[in-house]
Amino acid sequence: MNVALPSAAQVKDTAARIVTRLHSEIYRRTGGKFAGKAGKTQFLLLITTGRRSGQPRTTPLNYLKDGDDFVIVASYGGDDRDPQWLHNLRANPEASVQIGAQRHDVRSRIATAEEKARYWPQLVEMYPGYDKYQARTSRQIPVVVLSRT
Repeated sequence: MNVALPSAAQVKDTAARIVTRLHSEIYRRTGGKFAGKAGKTQFLLLITTGRRSGQPRTTPLNYLKDGDDFVIVASYGGDDRDPQWLHNLRANPEASVQIGAQRHDVRSRIATAEEKARYWPQLVEMYPGYDKYQARTSRQIPVVVLSRT
């Protein structure tokens, strides 16, 4: 009997879904008091609309505050694929974020090359893993700006 083992990508995707659900649930239930911060890194919950399902999809992400905007990184841990939440934002740039107990409607856009060059050092200072992720992948990791609507 031959049993097909899952691919490395399938294992990674499953692990990411489990961690995302757990992190999101803890964050949501505590209003960000737990799972809202780790060292210099602050987290928000990004709520997108699934491009195929039309259902809300929640993802906890590190963020950088820039005035009224929130800046996030579509790193997917340095994978060669974009994260699902980025595909959802490309299909529908309208989303919302939860920061602590507050929720804000936002509109997303990919940062320009100039903006990314300005944000990247701040993002790496906040979370040094981003440089390692960029070195690990052949794709240019997108930086996304979320502006309140």
